[in-house]
Amino acid sequence: QFRLQPLHNHSRDFKNSTCWALNGSISSGDNSSIVYDDNAFLNIDSETGEVEITAEDLDDPTLPLKARSIVTAIGRGFSPEKAFRLMDDEAVLEVMDLRDYVGRSESALRRVKGRIIGADGRARRIIEETTGANVSVYGHTVSIIGRVREVEVAREAILRLIEGSEHGSVYRYLFRMRRELKKERLKLWEE
Repeated sequence: QFRLQPLHNHSRDFKNSTCWALNGSISSGDNSSIVYDDNAFLNIDSETGEVEITAEDLDDPTLPLKARSIVTAIGRGFSPEKAFRLMDDEAVLEVMDLRDYVGRSESALRRVKGRIIGADGRARRIIEETTGANVSVYGHTVSIIGRVREVEVAREAILRLIEGSEHGSVYRYLFRMRRELKKERLKLWEE
């Protein structure tokens, strides 16, 4: 759970900016700062777990929700660069708890995570390349960032792997869906 509060008159080289502070556990490691698109700044303090997001765009009422999604994505194993994809209005984050599908057995969790990742990361890489979504397997969760349709296709592929489908059949499904996703994108451009 994160607490979000605006902190006015607090800026890092941002004139007339508002800082959103989110408190929650993110990750261990060094403190890091990331600048996104010259008007958003993310500072993570790994010792306290405090995350600070400063942004110039005060007219965007969705910024606090986007900030929360970004912090959640980083906490679920995405790099900040991939998490900042959530600044796009069309991008969504979905977090799947593997325990909902295989229970609490550590061996079952390891087996299913191994199926989703695949040999040398091949399954995860194919899911990402065919759908355009980003996938992170972390702890007992699988998280997906992408446009709604990309996330739907990636989720379906992951569910098929969880249910025990052969990798080959899941790959065929993904390649078929990649063609459909391309057609949908072309149709949007035509309209």
